Amino acid sequence: MVALRGRDIDAFLARPDPGRPIILLYGPDAGLVRERADALMASAVDDPNDPFSLVRLDGDELSAEPSRLVDEAMTVPLFGGRRAIRVRAGSRNFASGVDTLAGSPLKDCRIVIEAGELRPESPLRKACERAKTAVAIACYPDGERDLARLIDDELRVSALRIAPDARAVLMSLLGGDRQASRNELRKLALYAHGKKDVTLDDVMAVVADASELKLDPIVDSAFAGNAAMVESEFTKAMAAGTYPGVIISAAQRQAAWLHKSALAVAEGTPLSTLLESGFPRLHFSRTGSVEIALRHFSAARLVGIIDQLATAALDMRKQASLAAPIAQRTLLSIAANAKRRGL
Repeated sequence: MVALRGRDIDAFLARPDPGRPIILLYGPDAGLVRERADALMASAVDDPNDPFSLVRLDGDELSAEPSRLVDEAMTVPLFGGRRAIRVRAGSRNFASGVDTLAGSPLKDCRIVIEAGELRPESPLRKACERAKTAVAIACYPDGERDLARLIDDELRVSALRIAPDARAVLMSLLGGDRQASRNELRKLALYAHGKKDVTLDDVMAVVADASELKLDPIVDSAFAGNAAMVESEFTKAMAAGTYPGVIISAAQRQAAWLHKSALAVAEGTPLSTLLESGFPRLHFSRTGSVEIALRHFSAARLVGIIDQLATAALDMRKQASLAAPIAQRTLLSIAANAKRRGL
């Protein structure tokens, strides 16, 4: 069985094994699947824009005629040179075409198959994992080490450094989709053009607002104790393809801000003064939600919420396939907790 993990993936992508020309890329991080497929295509043919060199196929259409995959792979380019096939897998099965192709003598042809999350018993995944001429590569959301490297790589291109506090917040805002993370980093680098260092203000101005725009209703509803709204907004976010970890990260930032506010209130600062001064750092339209949350939660209870969210974030990284139910359960728990007054 050939299913690459960790450093073996980077080594293979840097120098693909010509003896394994069939490559399956699958997993919940669609951006990472696409990024790796692009890289494999770029190194497979001289011109990815040449339709005679690169053929694009739809998996659902292949299911009606799996043998077409073999026919395309065995076709010799009209003007010579290398050839590649890029397949976008859908919901229908074309694994029999992969089985046949795996036993065929391929020359100067690379086949890259892009898919979403696949269970171990998936016919397509099983076909690629058992074939001697194929390899299966899982594409899961970036971990902390991957995100740190991504940040450094993108900012280095623009000769930018990043302050420690800005890096910490930036890492909590990224993840879930490699391409989306990369786009946010490039936008940040453009915003900081002409400077030497990226600051926390830069991150908050460019990345945070864009990332949180659609997450605010979910997070605010959780801390306000509105479980029904949490469920409906969370469902919308999942349908839109939002990675659950991004929502939990937003909730972690909200909890930290609320905790800091609660401490200030406990020390005698009027809540109205905090809200008027823009503290915590939230959009003005959310001040009403912040006020409700601070009435529900004391600083001591918020410490427990922060710990609960940290545990959820860790569990989601360990069990990527269960990320959505873990996130939803945690947010609903916070909403239920908001209804209980006192310490």
